[in-house]
Order: sequence, then C-alpha cells, then structure tokens
Amino acid sequence: MADDTLSSTERKHLRGLAHSLRPVIVVGKNGVTDSLCAEADRALDNHELIKVKLQGYDRDERKVIAAELTERLRAGLAGLTGNVAVLFRQNRDPEQRKISPKPTGH
Repeated sequence: MADDTLSSTERKHLRGLAHSLRPVIVVGKNGVTDSLCAEADRALDNHELIKVKLQGYDRDERKVIAAELTERLRAGLAGLTGNVAVLFRQNRDPEQRKISPKPTGH
C-alpha cells in the first residue's frame, strides 16, 4: 500500500485513531536499518496502525525517512506531524483485520 492509496478522508480518520497511541518504533541516529524495518513490520502485522518517532532529524529529513519507511514496509503514511509519523498497513488476512481505513457512519 503506497501513501497515495489513502484518500485524505482515510488519512484523517487514521490520524484520529492513532491520536492515543504511543510511538512503538524510534528512528535514531542509525536511520532506517534492516532490524528497525523488521521490528516495524512485526508491529504493523500485529497492530496495523503504528506511530514512529523520528528523533534528531530536521523537517526535510523526516519527510525522506517517512517515505523510505512507507516504501520498505509497503505501508501508507497517514500523517507526519512534528517528529512522529503514523503508518498504516491493513492485515492481509481479512479475518485478522482490526482497523478499516474508511470512516464508518455514526
């Protein structure tokens, strides 16, 4: 799932769902490593929606890192606010899915 597959409505909905989440992955001075991607991949498999803290980078670097993460993890970028990226990847197994990117009517 690439970032452009999420509509603005879906991104807004997912950011709202992620509001109460704490970052489960921290990208530090070593950048995006294979082990970091493996851990993020497991987190996405388990939770579908995660926050990633991008520590010690300027705005342009954070955009590049977020793009690299979405590409390597086959995830969508629901948001990048400050030093936190919100990533979404729906579980491949429909029976295991916990989150729908589409807002439901109230």
